[in-house]
Amino acid sequence: MYVKKIEGDLQTARENVAKMEVAIQVSEASIKMMETDIKRTSELNMQLQGDLQKAEKYGDELRATLQKHNLTMLALKKPAMIEQRMQDATTKIWADITTDTDPSRVQSPAPGSKSNNGN
Repeated sequence: MYVKKIEGDLQTARENVAKMEVAIQVSEASIKMMETDIKRTSELNMQLQGDLQKAEKYGDELRATLQKHNLTMLALKKPAMIEQRMQDATTKIWADITTDTDPSRVQSPAPGSKSNNGN
């Protein structure tokens, strides 16, 4: 009876070892996945930092240009020139918006496909 109990305990221990080996494999796979994600996140973060630096540099250049050209003084001295430029820019923006929102340019869903529109 003592031998049977030891054999049962040994079988339980073997099953537990097998379960632990599976758990270790799952853990190792999870660690590898996390390491890959960390590396990817780090690369994306570096890319975003570079893009942020470019955007900040562009913003600095824009501020410097606006400070160099006193638009208030220019508008007071040459209002017609400023008005025309503003009007041209506004007209271009409206033309772009009109083009982008033109219903004739919107693609219809393919025949037989379901529309994503809930209406």
